Amino acid sequence: MRKAAGVAEEAANSRTFAAVARAGYVVSGLLHLLIGVIALQLAVGRGGEADVSGAVTELARQPAGPFLLWACIAACAALALWQLGNAILGFRGGVGNKLTKRLSAVGQAIVFAGLAATIVSFVAGKGQNSRESTSDYTVTLMKAPFGMFLLIAIGAGIAITGIVFAVRGFRQKFTKDLSLSSHQSVRKFQLGVGVVGYIAKGIALFLVGLLVVIATVRAEPEQSTGLDGSLKALREQPYGVYLLAAVALGLIAYGLFLMVKARTLRT
Repeated sequence: MRKAAGVAEEAANSRTFAAVARAGYVVSGLLHLLIGVIALQLAVGRGGEADVSGAVTELARQPAGPFLLWACIAACAALALWQLGNAILGFRGGVGNKLTKRLSAVGQAIVFAGLAATIVSFVAGKGQNSRESTSDYTVTLMKAPFGMFLLIAIGAGIAITGIVFAVRGFRQKFTKDLSLSSHQSVRKFQLGVGVVGYIAKGIALFLVGLLVVIATVRAEPEQSTGLDGSLKALREQPYGVYLLAAVALGLIAYGLFLMVKARTLRT
């Protein structure tokens, strides 16, 4: 067991593996950037799916689409394994050995493993529109024992996560994970995309969670439509076009922040 743990730790600390794992943040950043661009198109009256499925579809349409998708799968899977290793083996330097840090690593491992699985399903030709899949998932849970209570808890959890994101961005808590540049202009860019991006991501998550709760309470699962449905619902509100455009720009900023994070993440 000790030997296996030692091998796992050595692999997790490998520079090559760490570089591939960091590329997972670049992939996530690229997907957020594409989602933001699609959301901007929605704001000006054009069509599209402003979610991961829509972003992956856009990637697949590129000349090197299959290669890009497999590269994204590898990077996300590596980052999931890296974060899982951090959760199990702990972070170097002693500072990161707190329970909250390990739980955060578990959460990120789950997120990036799910992202890799989503892209794999598209490569295999089994990709599903997230609006439909979210609605179907809601219907299935509603039929399960205590399903409505579980759905409300899930929706509330997503909404609370959104609030945490927004607060984290407003208070610049994300800087604890980064090595900020000594150059003032670069530092301002890091802080700018971080603040705007975290707040926009928080708003988007809050809307998704809110729709899940509303759909459950009203017993109307078709209202639980994921990120794309949440953004389209936002567009229908008073001044919704402007609000959607602002959130879209924020998601683009969050995508840029994740790319910056890949380069400047503290380990």
